[in-house]
Formats: sequence, structure tokens, C-alpha cells
Amino acid sequence: MNLSKEKVNNILVLSIEEREANLSKADHFKQLVSEEIDKGERKLIISFKNVEYLDSSFLGALVGILKHLIPLNGQLILTDLNGDIENLFALTRLNKIFNLKQDLKTAMLDL
Repeated sequence: MNLSKEKVNNILVLSIEEREANLSKADHFKQLVSEEIDKGERKLIISFKNVEYLDSSFLGALVGILKHLIPLNGQLILTDLNGDIENLFALTRLNKIFNLKQDLKTAMLDL
């Protein structure tokens, strides 16, 4: 799983550098993000700018990450979702659970 990291102020910005976020990458992605949380990161933004396809197993990994963050009073924002991925969040009603923002700039204002 190709993931780039950038620290902006006290916010960790993770960008998924893959076209597909699917079953074969979900566990590794969850592990990488969980390691960052275990190191003390509490404010995370995950950018899906390069992602064209996301499947249900990757949604499950995102839910797992959120469950890890909530008891730690952490915050997670997902940005740059394409129309198909936004629709998937709406269909699964996960758009009610996750904080979805149009872009990185908008997300930074929320944290």
C-alpha cells in the first residue's frame, strides 16, 4: 500500500497513492494508520485524491481506524472523494459517521 505522510501543524495528512483501495490493501492500510495512532497521532486527514475505486473491505478498515481513534478523542476527516466513492458512503450511510470534506483546505479548517 503506497501511502504518503505529511505533518501540517499538529495534523497528520495521509494520502493514498493507489487507484484502488480494496481487499488486498485494506489490512495493510489499517495497520499503517493504526501505527500512527499508537505513536500519538490524534488528528488525521486521509486524502482519496488518487483513488478511483473503493470496496467494502476498505470501508471496514476505515471503520476500524475510526473505532481506534474515538476512545482517544481523536478526529478523522476523509477528503477528495470522487463521486462514486461519495455515493458508496451515502448508500452505506457511512456519510453520517465519517466527516467527509471536499478538499484538504476545507478539512484543515475543521480540525
